[in-house]
Amino acid sequence: MARSLLLLVLLITLAVAAVGPARAGRVLGGWSPIPDMGDARIQELGGWALAQAKQERLASDGLRFRRVVRGEQQVVSGMNYRLYIDAADASGRSAPPYVAVVYEQVWTNTRQLTSFKPAIRGY
Repeated sequence: MARSLLLLVLLITLAVAAVGPARAGRVLGGWSPIPDMGDARIQELGGWALAQAKQERLASDGLRFRRVVRGEQQVVSGMNYRLYIDAADASGRSAPPYVAVVYEQVWTNTRQLTSFKPAIRGY
């Protein structure tokens, strides 16, 4: 009897833990908004992504980073970031926005540009 009760309590605890993130509007492993777009680290990550895109010839050399205007994050074995980047062309005019996806694993000092492409209008 005590064993059945313990098993029931354990199952209820696991069920509540599994439902908790879904209630908060998050899907486990899904993308969620970055809470503070003004965070210096997020802005630095956007600048790094554009510099890396230039190095990999995914963006023109004349493109200049202005700021990250919107972003999402996804917990994996590290963190994926989807960053919407406002940039300027060589003459200082606004360039079309770009979306950069960056994978970062802080504890191994890993940072990788996964993709960099023009954003779809209305981002």
